[in-house]
Amino acid sequence: METTGISRRNWLKKGTLTLASMALIPNDIWAMAVEEAQIKNAPFLYNTPNSFNEFTPPPFKEPELKAILRANENPYGPPPQAAKAFQKEVFQGNRYAWKTLFNLMDLIAQKENVSTEQILMGPGSSDILEKVAMVLFQKGGDVISADPSYMSLINVSKSVGGQWKSYKLLPDFQHDLDAMEAGIDHNTKLVYICNPNNPTGTITDAKKLKEFCSRVSKKVPVFVDEAYIELSKNGLKDSMVSLVSEGKNVMIARTFSKIYGMAGLRIGYLVGKKETVQQIQEITRGGMGITGPSILAATIALTEVDFLQNCKDKIKIARDYTKTYLEEKNYRVMPSETNFLIFEISMEGDKFLQKIYDKKVAVRAFKFWDKNWCRVSIGTLDEMKLFTKAMDEIFA
Repeated sequence: METTGISRRNWLKKGTLTLASMALIPNDIWAMAVEEAQIKNAPFLYNTPNSFNEFTPPPFKEPELKAILRANENPYGPPPQAAKAFQKEVFQGNRYAWKTLFNLMDLIAQKENVSTEQILMGPGSSDILEKVAMVLFQKGGDVISADPSYMSLINVSKSVGGQWKSYKLLPDFQHDLDAMEAGIDHNTKLVYICNPNNPTGTITDAKKLKEFCSRVSKKVPVFVDEAYIELSKNGLKDSMVSLVSEGKNVMIARTFSKIYGMAGLRIGYLVGKKETVQQIQEITRGGMGITGPSILAATIALTEVDFLQNCKDKIKIARDYTKTYLEEKNYRVMPSETNFLIFEISMEGDKFLQKIYDKKVAVRAFKFWDKNWCRVSIGTLDEMKLFTKAMDEIFA
């Protein structure tokens, strides 16, 4: 794919980090979007011609919150040994961390059965998504994805001249792969699949998705965002990463922010064709944005298999408790294979947020398909009991 050079400074001048590009991306930038929307008294954080929007939460003081259930964070991480490695590495903070970064890339390449030249590192997977959008959509074009979906790549692509072609999820909440494939034309630059999907938490059948990626990648690149894949029932067995080692024009994004409990340490990576990684590296160096302590923590975290499984088990217990509660109260809950649940609410989203923040519980609220939805992250069981107590009081 032909691209032209563009400096990061000029890219920023194009408005990538405007309010429109802040939807559903890392918590610090999300907080900036919230603040701006609150100042403007805007009911939504962003506007889109599609049906998907997020309600602006009311003003709040972070220390006063009793349960922060809005950013899909792992309440049990990072692994203790990874945290210790981070602390120790701080004392090497006067040195660039290229050696430890290359070591981590070697480990990831072995894990994913690719070469290190097929790995692109970044401070979280959202950073990777945005870099891909910046590179691929400099000359416009369409990105095809589900509606709703994770908006980071989509909004950046729109900021630099791209367009979003969205396709509503099927009644069982899987991606409508047939419609998405039929929508590919000469303007399509990328097909983006978030699986499991955010904000719905739902998953698309791995066999169907692999067949789709194999076919479609012969026409256009396919980007599969697997930020939550380790939390799904089948875990990495449902990953599309094997398609990369088969030479398919497929990209896979992973993050240490979710199951690894390292959201604040900011580290993620892309697996793709060597040519794709080179294309992105011509404009921006992904590894420059990651700190040495985060790199070493991620290196240790890769080995903490028992800790990660324990986290997954506890998250499932808390999710099952919450889902059972919601279903007993007759809420329409989507089937989740992540560390969050989304369900329909009978109250307008902004009013709901005001009431639940008054209870010192932080969640997210969305508007799509002409309905109001609450997305609640899965915290500890005690935190989920605070959430259900708040729901009882709000909808008594």
